[in-house]
Amino acid sequence: MTDPVLDTLLLPIEDGRVSWPDGPALFLRARYGHALNDAPRDRLICAQTFKPAVDTLSRAGFTLRGDDNDAYDLTLVLPQRQRDENRALLARAVASTRDGGVVLAAASNVEGAKTLEGDLAALTGGVDSLSKHKCRAFWSRIDAAKIDRDLLEAWIAADAPRDIGGYMSRPGVFSWDRIDAGSKLLIEHLPHDLSGRVADLGAGFGYLAKEVLTLCPGVTHIDLYEAEQRALDMARVNLEPFGDRASGYWADVTRGIEGEYDAIISNPPFHTDRADRHELGQAFIKTAAAALKRGGVFLMVANRHLPYEETLKSAFKSVTVLTETGAYKVFWAVKK
Repeated sequence: MTDPVLDTLLLPIEDGRVSWPDGPALFLRARYGHALNDAPRDRLICAQTFKPAVDTLSRAGFTLRGDDNDAYDLTLVLPQRQRDENRALLARAVASTRDGGVVLAAASNVEGAKTLEGDLAALTGGVDSLSKHKCRAFWSRIDAAKIDRDLLEAWIAADAPRDIGGYMSRPGVFSWDRIDAGSKLLIEHLPHDLSGRVADLGAGFGYLAKEVLTLCPGVTHIDLYEAEQRALDMARVNLEPFGDRASGYWADVTRGIEGEYDAIISNPPFHTDRADRHELGQAFIKTAAAALKRGGVFLMVANRHLPYEETLKSAFKSVTVLTETGAYKVFWAVKK
């Protein structure tokens, strides 16, 4: 699959406007694509918190590392969808780059490339840029005297975890500043007699899991599976009051999970960037079916336009629509 944003990110290096340094370079929110094949694997440090991207980078031979205090001559950035998280990423990139080094970022035009370019310029005092593939690459050579330190500190602070009304969350996490309407609808139709061992697939910051433990006293334990480490960190905080009744796992659910469960709940993801990816939800359904005990139940909410019924009917003995609105359907399925 092509990755026009990654392709555009590396264009300034390919045409000589920016150079790979002799020492290590940092890649924030790194992801693998063919354009990265010529990158120096032994000198490119990749930082990523999304498990599928981490696994792909690892298989391709790149070094993964979390936060550190090292300084780099080149920092690459692939911004995300949420502006506070993106500003924090740019601020972190600037803070991680030596005086005289380069911060290089790229984004698609529909994801606000011009806005992000302006954000980097505001931090550093100016940028260069180029456009291709309906995307934009923009970069700044760091002059420590020109950095807006107040802005840098404010943008890093804006990414901090915060209370959104009984739940800790942070920018960039799914539905980070509110309870998702689909998840809320699922809980409104949650049978309170669920019992035994339960799993939450795509747990986000832990709303569904916390509600299940609160409303279903017969549930002895719930395992939370989440691909985004930033979300899982918040879920672990939110589930702390339940002690050893909850466990969190950083995992790509589409690759399957281990264990046999009495019940599984899920509000599965269905998009990558702005494109619908209904195969993600279908993979969640198949994973749930494989991980349930015979007679186990799967409770799922999904946007009503997504084509999940046939997958559910092929994987489960019976499928019932508990409720539907103009936007969502809540399914109850029993394993064969």
